[in-house]
Amino acid sequence: MVKLGMGLMRLPLLDENDFKSIDYEQVNQMVDAYMDAGFNHFDTAYIYHDGIGERAFRKCVVDRFPRDSFKIATKLPLFVITEESQLEPLFAEQLENCGVEYFDYYMLHNVSGYTETAWKNVDLYSFIQRKKEEGCIKHIGLSTHGNAEFLEEILFEHPELEFVLLQINYLDWEDEGIESRKCLEVARKYDKPVMIMEPYKGGFLADVPEEAEKIMKEYNPDRSVVSWAMRFVANLDDVCVILTGASSLEQLENNIYEIKNADPLNEEEYGILERVSEIINSNITVDCTKCRYCVDACSEEIDIAKLFDLYNKEKILNDTGWTQLGNAYLNYSKLPDVGIASDCIECEACLEECPQQINIPEVLKDVAKTFETEEYGFKN
Repeated sequence: MVKLGMGLMRLPLLDENDFKSIDYEQVNQMVDAYMDAGFNHFDTAYIYHDGIGERAFRKCVVDRFPRDSFKIATKLPLFVITEESQLEPLFAEQLENCGVEYFDYYMLHNVSGYTETAWKNVDLYSFIQRKKEEGCIKHIGLSTHGNAEFLEEILFEHPELEFVLLQINYLDWEDEGIESRKCLEVARKYDKPVMIMEPYKGGFLADVPEEAEKIMKEYNPDRSVVSWAMRFVANLDDVCVILTGASSLEQLENNIYEIKNADPLNEEEYGILERVSEIINSNITVDCTKCRYCVDACSEEIDIAKLFDLYNKEKILNDTGWTQLGNAYLNYSKLPDVGIASDCIECEACLEECPQQINIPEVLKDVAKTFETEEYGFKN
């Protein structure tokens, strides 16, 4: 059976506007439920939860369980690397953050055009290979949001890589920008096991439009919407781990149930997913998965991921009057030290970080037009 990986990217919060306010009590409950279900693969990164994600893993897993009872995967933060002298201190800091002497899986984080300053100017591959030889890493690999051609070039040039982490779900399967199917085929060609991220595409596939859900329920009323997404990825060949970034104990328990009951899809069900994909794509305004890489890059402190989430939901409602979403935007605007959509200075730093290739400055203009109105108390 494919392993369910517990991704630590979207942990529950005590304050939804503060990504460092992790609800550790609930995370402990999640870790316990996950381990009790027979799983043990945790995935984090240096930048998760505004830089405390690895320490959260240490607090909730390492300090509570013996080292041989779990596997830990983390990533070298290419976003901050400009020269080789940074590598040793960063790696040492990550070991300290996680509270371990070695990583089971270690990746170059998001190898793509967005991080080329690091991988073009610094010999990252030799570094992680050396750390493996020193016993500090068990398995080396990479995560990428690049297309199939880009992935093939990397795997051809670096046979030392042992696995890849790819964005795969039924919505992105034939997407011309993401190329999930083609990327998986490249990994198979080079005999690299695949870990999957974003099986629910940042929550889009857990909360599909009503029209799409109706089609699913008419075919099988006993299947949840989430089960369709899980069954799609769980039955792909050459997949070893599926990462889900649960934000609550309930979500995690649902993920555990779904992967344990992920029987294969039949041809009719694949056809239904194609129809569902068409419906979802026609409803999604901004293809944001809430990875928050853009947020870290924004000099104006705009919580881009949060604003895009509100904007998407507003557009799905297609309501031109006052809404709770607009009120939520107003409440956000009153928080200290945050930027709103109209504060964007179009520096384009966010564009370099976005794996989904969203024209963020242009979309923020639309967000401002939608929410920053006199109706919600904004002055023109």
